[in-house]
Amino acid sequence: MSAIFNFQSLLTVILLFKCTCAYIRSLVPGFLDRNKTGLLGIFWKCPRIDEQKSAYIAVCCVVTAFSVLFIQ
Repeated sequence: MSAIFNFQSLLTVILLFKCTCAYIRSLVPGFLDRNKTGLLGIFWKCPRIDEQKSAYIAVCCVVTAFSVLFIQ
């Protein structure tokens, strides 16, 4: 089943995308910072959300990991 049609898989993909963008920004900040508008602006906005809401993102990561490991 595609991640688009399964809500839990869609949330997992979005969470992994946000965390990956934050990790890439920590390694190479200039790579994501040059595109702040348009379609590629999503890659610039995701690390900002992770930086501002890091406690909520961490809780979501733990809950998702628990769900994937023990419930599915």
